[in-house]
Amino acid sequence: MTPVTRVLLVAKKTTYRKFVVESPDLRITRLLEKGDESVRKLRKSHDDHEEAIAEVLAALDAIGVPYKRCESHALGVATKSDLVVTVGGDGTLLRASHEIGDSVPLLGINSAPRHSVGFFCYGKKGSARQALKDAIAGRLARADLTRMHVSLNGITISSRVLNEALYCHVSPAATSRYILRIEDPNGEAVEEEQRSSGLWIGPAAGSTAAQRSAGGRVLPLLSRKIQVVVREPYIAIGKTLRYRRGIVGKGGRVTLVSKMREAKVFLDGHERVSDVTIGDVMVMTAAEERLTVLGLRSAR
Repeated sequence: MTPVTRVLLVAKKTTYRKFVVESPDLRITRLLEKGDESVRKLRKSHDDHEEAIAEVLAALDAIGVPYKRCESHALGVATKSDLVVTVGGDGTLLRASHEIGDSVPLLGINSAPRHSVGFFCYGKKGSARQALKDAIAGRLARADLTRMHVSLNGITISSRVLNEALYCHVSPAATSRYILRIEDPNGEAVEEEQRSSGLWIGPAAGSTAAQRSAGGRVLPLLSRKIQVVVREPYIAIGKTLRYRRGIVGKGGRVTLVSKMREAKVFLDGHERVSDVTIGDVMVMTAAEERLTVLGLRSAR
């Protein structure tokens, strides 16, 4: 491992900070004043997160490694660092991962371990200093996770999908219509016209999340395979569906031809989204560039 001489710190902004401190939302403010149950935990979660950031900053100062703090959208400078540290949860780490190549390791610190799963996070509030010391000293296992490449009409829209892509109609109440083609590494293909609530397609790192909830398998963390899970497929009376879920091996590909005028593909959550219309073609494959995450449970 390259000696860590420069650290880049990325911390999420809490809902409280965004909509109470920085850009006050009148409705949220009034609900907080009333003690409404819908917002009751916002301030406590914010305070916990701020304490976690202070803990990480104090730990970095004590360790004596130079660091820089930035927002996730400014992570283009990550290549100038030897380690990227995220403070938040899995969502924070996922957002940061889209700005990080395969040469910079990533360490997650879970700022709300009592409420957040933090699957990708080795460290947590209360023990951040030890996690940072272990990472900087090179004592943590390195998991090189497969990411997914997604193209739309031959143009790359992302090569850094870590969890999954969700393809569906713009309205969750509408039927998703498409042609699904699965090609294995040997070029053999299965093609089927389907109607469903959409599809989850993603690499192994996301197989414990939405893929699993929709009936998919949990893949080995370091697998190079991609999983496809059809959401709530429609099966006409007297008909059968050949493909509901399956695994695409390294070198294979998933192709979707849209039969919808208004569809979307969401990548690693709701923030990265592209419009898809009728006749558009999406192709998904395992990406060449991986993501190195430190200290994952399955890699220890």
